[in-house]
Amino acid sequence: MTILTKALTRAQYALHGAARRDERGDVPGWVMITLMTAGLVAVLWTVADDQLRALFNRAMGTVSGP
Repeated sequence: MTILTKALTRAQYALHGAARRDERGDVPGWVMITLMTAGLVAVLWTVADDQLRALFNRAMGTVSGP
């Protein structure tokens, strides 16, 4: 192997390793977004439970079946 080939090979490994680290580093962000979304849904559900039930019951009451 020539010196240039060795240098290119090292650069390719370095770039590939950096890309893999970036992808792994993004996972905790997605986990945090998912948990925060679940938390917001739980809080809104707790606060608006009665209103959502009333809205659903009114909507179902206006539907006429066969």
